Amino acid sequence: MRIVIVEDDHLLRENLKLLLGGEKGITVIAAFASAEEALDALSSALPEVMLVDIGLPGMSGIELIGQVKSKIPDMEIMAYTVFDDRDNVFSALKAGASGYILKGSTPRELVEALFELYDGGAPMSPKIARAVVREFQPPASTEEHLLSHREKEILDGLERGLTYKEIAADFNLSIHTVHTHIKNIYEKLHAKSRTEVFLKARRKGIL
Repeated sequence: MRIVIVEDDHLLRENLKLLLGGEKGITVIAAFASAEEALDALSSALPEVMLVDIGLPGMSGIELIGQVKSKIPDMEIMAYTVFDDRDNVFSALKAGASGYILKGSTPRELVEALFELYDGGAPMSPKIARAVVREFQPPASTEEHLLSHREKEILDGLERGLTYKEIAADFNLSIHTVHTHIKNIYEKLHAKSRTEVFLKARRKGIL
């Protein structure tokens, strides 16, 4: 597998070169800090797979994916990013990415995903795969709206590991109000623990 890396973070780019270059069956033929550099070198580099960050300076990774696929339709492209929101996910896939892996993945997960992509698969981080599946399912009539907008914000804060005090500061609320919202969240989701809250919220499409 001949692979090109497009990543603007210097340290991460070097780490990816070392990681992937040490894998049997993978040859890193080039690594670029921008989409523009990658496009300029594409005709001479002749990779089979591209690992592309989305949040690039100048031309975005999504624009790069689209341009590469228009020039080389057979190129296999993996989006490798911190962005897990719906707009970025579907924009990258529509532009031509066949895989979407989040940067929180382990090195082994990334390597296995690249081989899966090369073999004709469409690897995605579990959170991304769930979002894609959910897109094609009928919307839950009431469960999405089970929690209020503020309750969803507070639940998101909890998922990100914020303390009650930090959530109160973020939303300019008193600790007492935050406690009340969280109590309501637990009651609405019929949950008895934080783990159960997150599990039920994801199943209902709230998170």
